[in-house]
Amino acid sequence: MVIQEMGLKELKEVLQFYREISSDLRKKRIHQWDRYYPNRFIIKEDLKKGNLYGILSDKKLIGAVVVDTNQSKKYQELNWEDREGNPLVIHRLAVHPLNQGKGYGKQLLQFAEEYAVINGYTSIRLDVFSVNDGAVKMYEQAGYQERGNVRYPFRSAPYKCYEKMIGGV
Repeated sequence: MVIQEMGLKELKEVLQFYREISSDLRKKRIHQWDRYYPNRFIIKEDLKKGNLYGILSDKKLIGAVVVDTNQSKKYQELNWEDREGNPLVIHRLAVHPLNQGKGYGKQLLQFAEEYAVINGYTSIRLDVFSVNDGAVKMYEQAGYQERGNVRYPFRSAPYKCYEKMIGGV
């Protein structure tokens, strides 16, 4: 399956995609996303900037990832290996509940890594809700190194921060 840039014309579909994932996470007692995050404004901005990429199956969005250079201010507190480079940051990587367990998350992660190499980034950073065991396991199996934790308002558990060096750095 092809991973492609999503545009503003797909806003309604992308919003519905994230709503369904948020609902599924709540059912699994993973209180990571809610009506405040990710919200319509964040997603619209991702689409406007061309930072949101998706996997489509039968013209339906089944997986998505955002890649950009936006880092939480909380990241400054962490001991990153890549201090002098140009890190890419992964946000909102998600696979629709009906398509989980089929390797799409790994495909999106590989896409982000290839994107980083092609565009001259030196590392990839991300944070993941520490209670989301499936996501934590995926990043660790893909060679991401834990660099510490950050806390976000209204979240019951910390987020683990990961980094992976890219290329020959």
